[in-house]
Amino acid sequence: MRSRDPTLRQRANGCTGGVIPELDSHDATSSNPKPLTTRFSPWHACGRDYDTYSAGMKRHADLSLVGCICRLAPGDNDGESASRQWEDIFGVPRSRDLVAFTNARLGFIRGEEGKPEGIVSITIAVKGQKTFDGIQERASQMGLCGDGWINMVGVRWYFSHAGEDTSTSKL
Repeated sequence: MRSRDPTLRQRANGCTGGVIPELDSHDATSSNPKPLTTRFSPWHACGRDYDTYSAGMKRHADLSLVGCICRLAPGDNDGESASRQWEDIFGVPRSRDLVAFTNARLGFIRGEEGKPEGIVSITIAVKGQKTFDGIQERASQMGLCGDGWINMVGVRWYFSHAGEDTSTSKL
């Protein structure tokens, strides 16, 4: 976890749910004066070649993370306490076992013996029927489809059609 606030870093390292959040903030620069409001801000984890990785991000701007479900540790059945911990640490609102970040939701399910804690499923919104259908078709051809989900790296990926992309490219 990376954060400039050592108190927040220490508190967040103990987050329930087997996920380590990364809380980075980027300094404003002349080329990116408002990094928190820029859809494709430079991100240190992608390396120094912003032009290359941001081009890939922009090519896939029709995809958005909208949800993540984490399994708690074996024996832990209290998803509401997990979401309360995340609410307290990050200052985001929650409803029962669901934390509502700005553009995505994080939920928790009970832990199970023999299964690790951590990410169980991810939900991605897809703009454009053609893009959505293409994802489903490629996953089917590769034998990755489950019952309404796609299995990648041991995680269930749900894709939801988010309507048509009506934006006009400014590139």
